[in-house]
Amino acid sequence: MDETAVRQRADALCEALVAGDVDRAIAELSDELRRNLGEVLALLPLPASEATVESVERGGSGYTVVLRLVGESDEVQLQTRWKDRGDQPKVVEASHLSRVARAAEEPEEAIADETAG
Repeated sequence: MDETAVRQRADALCEALVAGDVDRAIAELSDELRRNLGEVLALLPLPASEATVESVERGGSGYTVVLRLVGESDEVQLQTRWKDRGDQPKVVEASHLSRVARAAEEPEEAIADETAG
């Protein structure tokens, strides 16, 4: 397991979340996290409209990956810990670094009315 492999799996997790493919996203989780799936899913702003890998850092026996996830009502920075499980990088821990409520977007008509007046 190296940084490139971890980044590829983290990117795959982000792509799955944006695509709404929860099963594919769950495949990136360790067996331990799958047993507590409700707690993990509660951390995620679903549905996600945007998901990016912000950083990948080696630490101890694994890697720490910070993900930025944007949903309809909030934006989350999620810290994930990845370790080798069965010759594959898998998420073994996940926690919030930050959560910011997003303002509801106004319909384009309302914005146009304000600028015209």
